[in-house]
Amino acid sequence: MHRIEELLQERILVIDGAMGTMIQRYGLEEKDYRGEPFSNWHKDVKGNNDLLCITRPDVIEAIHTQYLEAGADIIETNTFSAQRISMADYDMQDWCYTLNVEAARCARRAVLAYCQKHDISPTRSF
Repeated sequence: MHRIEELLQERILVIDGAMGTMIQRYGLEEKDYRGEPFSNWHKDVKGNNDLLCITRPDVIEAIHTQYLEAGADIIETNTFSAQRISMADYDMQDWCYTLNVEAARCARRAVLAYCQKHDISPTRSF
């Protein structure tokens, strides 16, 4: 937080935008949301964007990368609904912890790939 406060004294920081809107661009179907791990899940899961951190991390990481390439200083995890109340719609309350962990991993992988591509040290705040 200290580094963020320092940067805010210097300039306006940009945070990423709407993850859901970006996901819609991919035109994903039920099978994309299910992936192999949830191929036999007893409820429809299309629309559970947080689940994509497990079933389609490539999509989530690509979106994070697009925001980084557009100049975002801060990216959020894809966890808008990764809590028990929202996951109850899909009977996935017990998946909240895993969804949050996998979402953080997706964000981290995207940042590390971005840093490597642009020769930025991942330990340096940018």
